[in-house]
Amino acid sequence: MVKQEKYKGKFIFVCESCNFRYATREWAEKCEHHCETKHSCSLEITKHAIKIK
Repeated sequence: MVKQEKYKGKFIFVCESCNFRYATREWAEKCEHHCETKHSCSLEITKHAIKIK
């Protein structure tokens, strides 16, 4: 299940398998599904991840 967090006043979504963060629930769900079924990350999906310092 994708986790929702608040960051700088906005909600972001976290793949619970790899902890990558996304601006939309859709990308986080795609990431989590890929992680769980393929046991790896997809570069096509993770390029949409957001960077948090």
